[in-house]
Amino acid sequence: MWRQSASRKGQSMSQPPFSIQRGFKQRGGGMPTHSHHEAQLTFAASGMVQVCTGEGRWLVPSQLAVWIPAGLLHHVEVLSDADLWMVHWDPSVAQAWAPPKPLDRTFALRVTPLLRTLFDTAFAADTGPEKTELVVRLMLHELAETAHAPTFLPMPTSPICQRVADLALSDCQNRLSVSELASRSATSVRTLSRLFPMETGLTFKSWRQRARIVQAMDRLARGKEIARVSMEFGFSSTAAFSSAFRQVTDMTPTAFMNQAGAAPEAASAA
Repeated sequence: MWRQSASRKGQSMSQPPFSIQRGFKQRGGGMPTHSHHEAQLTFAASGMVQVCTGEGRWLVPSQLAVWIPAGLLHHVEVLSDADLWMVHWDPSVAQAWAPPKPLDRTFALRVTPLLRTLFDTAFAADTGPEKTELVVRLMLHELAETAHAPTFLPMPTSPICQRVADLALSDCQNRLSVSELASRSATSVRTLSRLFPMETGLTFKSWRQRARIVQAMDRLARGKEIARVSMEFGFSSTAAFSSAFRQVTDMTPTAFMNQAGAAPEAASAA
């Protein structure tokens, strides 16, 4: 349920070049595949959502936001009860107000202390329309892409690599070797080794490890116990899972659950 929708609060005489929208979404909900005429910045002030495009999947915990360009098809999955804050800009205005940078593709960015303050100010009930415009202008200056964001899983584009990726994603226990995955996908290990870095920016080994951790993040955000998630994804122990999780995300599973606002089924130190 959307709790607030505003465009230059208090002004309705003409169509403004930006709008802000805030809403609460319950776990398991979401938004079906759609696109916007405007560019969009999505931030989960609490909880966690997953933004999916043809390029890949972005998990959006509270320390990250996702930029979605105008016209891009995407859908949103709500992994835990989430308070969503979104800002929309007319694409020509966004490009004019922002420092010179490409805004025509999706990317994740860190919610810096300044950006969080700007969000708080823009969505405060007592912020007037002129100040709101200044604030959302300044937001565009904080759009610094987080390279290789750990919560982003790039998806390959070729039919061969897509078949391999689908098999790997369904192999939660990590039982199939690379050669078995290649054989079942009618390709070779050498071809995978060449194509995956070209299409995803990651070696297949790195992509597969990140895929396991991103899938595990989904389960953790839904409140699954850490030990259970570790077993589900074929790790030999909770300690081994925690080590792999830290390598990809630079945080422990417990810290991630705390940031995601997940209510675990049973606390598990890791």
